[in-house]
Amino acid sequence: MYLISQVANWTIIFIIQVDAQLNTPMYFFVSILALMDIGLTSCSAPKLLANIFSKKKSISFAGCFLQLHFLVSFGNTTLCLLAIKAVDRYIAISKPLHYALLMNKRIQVRLVAGSWLIASVHSTAHSIPASRLFYCESNEIQHYFCDLLPLFKLSCSDTSLNELLLLIETSLFLLTPFFIIVISYILIISAIWKMRTREGRSKAFSTCSSHLFVVVMTYAPLLYIYIRPASIYLLNKDIIISVLYTMGCSLLNPFVYSIRNKEVKRALTKVLNKTVFSFNK
Repeated sequence: MYLISQVANWTIIFIIQVDAQLNTPMYFFVSILALMDIGLTSCSAPKLLANIFSKKKSISFAGCFLQLHFLVSFGNTTLCLLAIKAVDRYIAISKPLHYALLMNKRIQVRLVAGSWLIASVHSTAHSIPASRLFYCESNEIQHYFCDLLPLFKLSCSDTSLNELLLLIETSLFLLTPFFIIVISYILIISAIWKMRTREGRSKAFSTCSSHLFVVVMTYAPLLYIYIRPASIYLLNKDIIISVLYTMGCSLLNPFVYSIRNKEVKRALTKVLNKTVFSFNK
């Protein structure tokens, strides 16, 4: 799963970079989302694979909290980008003549940089306080990566404030992009409904379907795991759902964006044909 995910996401990034027709804001954000998927899986999967084939299944204290920090950073940046992509689709559908101006390269870069900065601050607000807790009993993390809820279970400190911060801030960080997405799609549906031609409406809906699928796949496990008290943490179910989020989404996303997208399939076919021709030659 990890190898397929890496190859698929790097392929999406490569195709978008080499094909001039994909040099649009929509595909720029798709390539950044693919980069976030690469980072998210690379934070947990290599260490998991190493531990599977090792007798000593361990991670250093510093390594644990670095892993936690970057997992949260990549994950939260993805949420911000999903919200940005929803706004991007609204502008493209409702204001096509102003789209290039409103979503120029400078704005795209600023939106991505701002998303990463906000996500990093949010991640630091959780990882540093968690690293300062006392862990004086078992040092066995009941998970395949360092996550906040399993770490709270190990601590012999009072984690009530940490759990409250996690519930409030994570709820805010999860739900704010979610509400932006919902509002954007309400406006998108309204704009599509006003279109005169059936072909125009169909084309507009098709550009949004892939994004909606990714939103559902991303938000469903996150809302289940984090929008609840740590006291009802369920080891077996949460590990399975975490695999779905950290590995399943990263594996499916590039295929969703390519299989359901004629432009990406055209660009992929073009690259493959050039590669085969060069090899035969």
